[in-house]
Amino acid sequence: MLKTTRLAAAVLATTFGLAALPALASSGPQPVPFKHDVPAPRDVAYPYGTMKLHVDATNLAQRIFDVREQIPVSAGQVTLLYPKWIPGDHEPSGPIDKFAGLTITANGKTLAWERDPAHVYAFHVTVPEGVKTLDVHFQFLSAQNHREGRIMMTPEMLSLQWNTVSLYPAGYFGRDIPVQASVKLPEGFKFATALEVAHKGAGNDVTFKTIDFENLVDSPMVAGKYSKRFDLNPGGKTPIHLDVFADQAKDLKADNKQIQAHRNLVTQMKRMYGTFHFNHYDFMLSLSDKLGGIGLEHHRSSEDGASPGYFTKWEQNWYGRDLLAHEFNHSWDGKYRRPATLWTPNFNVPKRDHGLWVYEGFTQYSGYVMATRAGLWDKKQALQMLAMVGGTYDRGRPGLSWRTIWDTTNDPTIAQRAPLSYRNYQMSEDYYSGGQLIWLAVDAKIRSLTHDKRNLNNFARAFFGVHPGAWDINTYTFDDVVNTLNSVAKYNWADFLNSRLKGHGNLSKAFNDEGWKLVYTDKPGDAIKGMQKHYHFVDLSYSIGIRVNQKGQMSDVLWNGPAFKAGLAPAMTIVAVNGKDYDPDVLKNAVADAKDSKAPIKLLVKDFNEYKTIAIDYHGGLKYPHLERIKGKPDYLSQVLAPMQK
Repeated sequence: MLKTTRLAAAVLATTFGLAALPALASSGPQPVPFKHDVPAPRDVAYPYGTMKLHVDATNLAQRIFDVREQIPVSAGQVTLLYPKWIPGDHEPSGPIDKFAGLTITANGKTLAWERDPAHVYAFHVTVPEGVKTLDVHFQFLSAQNHREGRIMMTPEMLSLQWNTVSLYPAGYFGRDIPVQASVKLPEGFKFATALEVAHKGAGNDVTFKTIDFENLVDSPMVAGKYSKRFDLNPGGKTPIHLDVFADQAKDLKADNKQIQAHRNLVTQMKRMYGTFHFNHYDFMLSLSDKLGGIGLEHHRSSEDGASPGYFTKWEQNWYGRDLLAHEFNHSWDGKYRRPATLWTPNFNVPKRDHGLWVYEGFTQYSGYVMATRAGLWDKKQALQMLAMVGGTYDRGRPGLSWRTIWDTTNDPTIAQRAPLSYRNYQMSEDYYSGGQLIWLAVDAKIRSLTHDKRNLNNFARAFFGVHPGAWDINTYTFDDVVNTLNSVAKYNWADFLNSRLKGHGNLSKAFNDEGWKLVYTDKPGDAIKGMQKHYHFVDLSYSIGIRVNQKGQMSDVLWNGPAFKAGLAPAMTIVAVNGKDYDPDVLKNAVADAKDSKAPIKLLVKDFNEYKTIAIDYHGGLKYPHLERIKGKPDYLSQVLAPMQK
């Protein structure tokens, strides 16, 4: 009927010149206009004065941050925003679900507010004539357990992120809104933050110097009962400290060798980039089994979470010690030099993440390299960690057959780090490790083009080390990256990068260009062994194609791998192996024994309330990745990992 009616209307319109089609279309539903608009940000000074923000962070038992703000305004319609797009998260992760109890008053009278139904982070309020300040009160109800999100309060410490405890006026760039923040901490707590103290009041009240809202959000606080501060730049003009907070005082014990490795990290970063892009810096390191783990970069600080044994079990927990190197690198890469589409004028304008292959990819490269140059890892440990990355992109990323590294830069918005059924096939934020291998390939190409006279260190200084001492934001584009690479070594860098960013090749080939190759043996390296022990899983990704924990529950099944082809799925639980109760060692032995047998590996699995046997016809034995030198080729990789001498 519809087709006939439209055809008749078209004939009438053609024959008699009638506007039949528009009239017919207008008979359907039409969009309802928005009641309110959220004002677009303008780059003008906030004209009404300085916001005041006070947080009572003393309710540790119930994990409640109580917030009071004084926001200067003028009469009329005002929109207040709760931060949505959080730098470093690269996604719309502002925890609006934990925002509660909002009341707004002015001159002693309560004002009605309305949440925008299309932009639920926006709150509209009509300000009466004569009102110059809004008094805002609400609570941030931080997570009670890990299912609700990251734990931010424990009896021993707390993590205060200003974006979680603030509303700010729409219509202005964040850098144009001045804020004076203050906090009341639990009795006896010490704190670390990039903010500068204006004065300390009665009890544990602290008021900070006025700063713009953009930099306030970029300056979180960690506070706790047990803490210790280490000077990482003794005698230097720029103060740099390692501020450690722990569940117990005994976990704060660090020896001189351990602290020297962290001091070396500062030295090596300065030697590579040539300058600091901050006036002071604080590593805020929490050692806790209670506070939620974290690794989040800021311009003049970083939030770093590790296990309580970071110092006291130094030899066992080495594989995670690239964390501080990674986050520190972001002060240059991501905070100072930032992809143009990843900077936004305020925290409610969507980010476009395509530049993450530099922001996170180069930083992933630098985190591994700097951890080694500083002595947080030794060379053998670094090679084992790199072999795991190589193995992933050599055999463990079938998703690269249909996706690209470039496309995975959209993953923070697509998945927001939610669990995935088949991560190896769906892929998730592969711009980190995939980007790392791309930059390793760039280093090898520069060395080859210049007969080893130049390398990626030259690019790093030319690109990230510009404008010594500046700590504003300096944005860039893809072309800026290409032009800087050309200033180091002339080449068709656009094609070189795009073939890897938007292609489907084996990124682990970068090791061959650096003078090394991936090999597989039946013995896991110390990195794999350490991670398996710490996280209680067995990694058989490179053999039958599964990762499984001590209870037989799988976290991943390799797409089109032997286990997948046999019918295994991540939701299943392994109950028995070749007729014996499941145990990680029983499973590993079965894989090893199958190498000299024609019989399949038989797994009894539980799927919902059903049990079935799955036979995996695999006879390749246990396989784990390692790096091995290629005889006759220059050993660029050893040069990459060696400390810079000047």
